[in-house]
Amino acid sequence: MQLPEDFIHSIRLLIPDEAEAFFSALEEGVPASIRVNPAKFWRNPLCFSPGKVAQTVPWSQWGYYLSERPSFTFDPLFHAGYYYVQEASSMFLEYVLRQVVHKPVVCLDLCAAPGGKSAILLSSLPEGSLVVSNEIVRQRAHVLSENLIKFGQPNALVCNNAPADFSAFPGFFDLVLADAPCSGEGMFRKDENAVTEWSLKNVQMCAARQRSILTDVWDTLKPGGLLIYSTCTYNMHENEENVRWIADELGAEFVSLPVSKSWGISPALMPGVEAYRFFPHNVRGEGLFVSVLRKSASEKPGAMRNSFRKKNKNSGIPFVKDMAEYAPLLQSSEDFCFVESKGKITALPVRHADTLMLLAEKLRVVSYGIEVGKKKGCDFIPSHVLAMSTQLNPDAFFRQEVSYEEAIAYLRGETFVLNDLPLGFVVLTYKNEPLGFVKNLGNRTNNLYPREWRIRSSHLPEKSEVLFGEVIEDPTKNPIP
Repeated sequence: MQLPEDFIHSIRLLIPDEAEAFFSALEEGVPASIRVNPAKFWRNPLCFSPGKVAQTVPWSQWGYYLSERPSFTFDPLFHAGYYYVQEASSMFLEYVLRQVVHKPVVCLDLCAAPGGKSAILLSSLPEGSLVVSNEIVRQRAHVLSENLIKFGQPNALVCNNAPADFSAFPGFFDLVLADAPCSGEGMFRKDENAVTEWSLKNVQMCAARQRSILTDVWDTLKPGGLLIYSTCTYNMHENEENVRWIADELGAEFVSLPVSKSWGISPALMPGVEAYRFFPHNVRGEGLFVSVLRKSASEKPGAMRNSFRKKNKNSGIPFVKDMAEYAPLLQSSEDFCFVESKGKITALPVRHADTLMLLAEKLRVVSYGIEVGKKKGCDFIPSHVLAMSTQLNPDAFFRQEVSYEEAIAYLRGETFVLNDLPLGFVVLTYKNEPLGFVKNLGNRTNNLYPREWRIRSSHLPEKSEVLFGEVIEDPTKNPIP
């Protein structure tokens, strides 16, 4: 790897005693790691195929280093949202949340694409929390939506907005995660473009942009609320200097976390700053900087959001009064209400319905809740979102288990014959995990897998490359051996 001379010099100044070990680590291969989806695992506990796991990620209950990088594209369970391919350092967010959040919150993931950290928020925040996942770039917002749909949790909203748009929600969020766009020094091993695009000028530009983003959203964080600030870069301009600026200029105090020395995580490099650094020569992962700050508590917690909600309660989205047709499609349907917009039926968690409808009125929403399906004339067509949801009632549709080869054919959008299917909509499953719907017309079967998500490659690897094997008989004793 040909590193920029200015970068080499900056690292020698940043960590003079460790610089050579750092540069040597950048020449090594990138560790492969995944994070299992807890909700889908507990519903359908599967074990890893032999020899696939090298070790667990120490700061994550659900993270695993793999012995080698498989072809994720050709693993049906990857498309089913059973796990997410995620860099190990970024899983530290899971540990942070367990330490600092102990009751349900309304959370904003400000720069959320492609969705790994939002998935952690959805599975690690206390039950009853709501996650608003935002991405300013429209194409990336749709990728974010796809990944969270596959994750299958209903307590989420994905939107495509600029940070300044959230000024419409003063004091609204209990928690804001700002995984800020940065100069990407921590991505050098994974992305050659990150190396070629790096410059000292870009570092300064990123640092200024990060402060602008934080200024735009600071008022949306309620007094006493938490900001988790992170980057995937090493320099102090985008890291310690920025969080010091947050504390001094915006009014916040650092929150300290207990961290095991065995993990190899480094402390902040500036006196008076609490932060956690991941260097590739000390941990099996890429570059990461994380700092947790608490906003000064000048008002009673939650007062501003409650007042704001009362003033803006009506969104104009009509509730479905007769839920008899849709309620049987979901487990615990009493926990959901249904809204209809342009023939699309969406289930919203009752606990967050008013909040979600308010957000939908003021933001450019890509997806939220559970899209149950669409009305088309006298017919109702179930949505792929419903198939991916952890709330899908397993008895609502006939289920057909398919082979590995059939699963890949389905994910490619191919039409194939499955014998002895009832007429109508059928959920195809692989290892008992839903992949999506087909519609059996008798003489043929329509493949309803979303066209834009289909596998494009015609290659078919050996089935032995897939990660997961058979069902675990007692997952409480050894969740994923």
